[in-house]
Amino acid sequence: MSGTRQDRRTRVTVLVALAANLLIATAKAVGGLVAGSPALLSEAAHSVADSFNDVFLLAALRRSRRPADRRHPFGYGKERFFWSLLAAVGIFVMGGCFSFFQGIDALRGGSGETLSGYVAGLIVLGVALFTEGISLLRALYQVRRQGGTDGGGLRDPALRTVVAEDGTAVLGVSLAITGMALHMATGQIGYEAAASFAIGALLVYVAYRLGREARDQLIGEAADPEARDRIRSLLRAQPEIDSVEALFTMKTGLDSALVAARVDLAPGLDSERVEEVAVRIKRHIARAVPEAGQIFLDVTERSAQEARESPAATGERGGA
Repeated sequence: MSGTRQDRRTRVTVLVALAANLLIATAKAVGGLVAGSPALLSEAAHSVADSFNDVFLLAALRRSRRPADRRHPFGYGKERFFWSLLAAVGIFVMGGCFSFFQGIDALRGGSGETLSGYVAGLIVLGVALFTEGISLLRALYQVRRQGGTDGGGLRDPALRTVVAEDGTAVLGVSLAITGMALHMATGQIGYEAAASFAIGALLVYVAYRLGREARDQLIGEAADPEARDRIRSLLRAQPEIDSVEALFTMKTGLDSALVAARVDLAPGLDSERVEEVAVRIKRHIARAVPEAGQIFLDVTERSAQEARESPAATGERGGA
């Protein structure tokens, strides 16, 4: 699937999640204020955070596809990771911290709940559970079309964030319903406070996982092991390459990577021949690994004695 086509599908998935979160956030906030429910207000904060994060992800989809220019010669692919990091921070601050605050506030001062308000709140949560479930199914459907969880379907940080948001939302709503129902049945606010704390802990954990993945990609994560193995095998198979001294890769976007290799060439090649070999090898790598957008080869210099003792000169194949 082409990157542009995949982005269009991801954009539809994010827009579906954004529409659901905006509608649900409004309903939860109104229901939480009417019912005086800390768990429902925690869920409202959760949906508000998710709505802001969806806006971040839409910005990531648009900005990461800009072409390379003089100021950013490797393109803007890493913007996708940057906005995903901001989304993780949003989940932590707006969702997790507010949920903890609601739990503490409930334990300190109780709440001014009413039976009719709680019934309305439970209805709101039931609708939210249904809506969030639809959004989650849409996101999981796209993951399956892109190869599934084991086949690279979650490589896209925007799609990965939507799946995490919707999955967390379904679990969070379930916790809120449980807390509110137990509060209504027993009259103990502690159940709802516990639900708020559980929602907060869940959001903090999800934010940590998403933030850690975005951080690794921002600071220069290597290409997938399978791609690195293909590149190394291709280099070793070239008759002009004596040995592969070093191979470096770095993701520069969702479907782009930088490749740099330090190689020893077989002795006796003149400069023109070296240039021809380098061009041919780069073409082979680009065909074998389509995400390799930038390819650099560094030919190491060795002394005559080292050349005479090289695998090419002694009839052995080298490698690293």
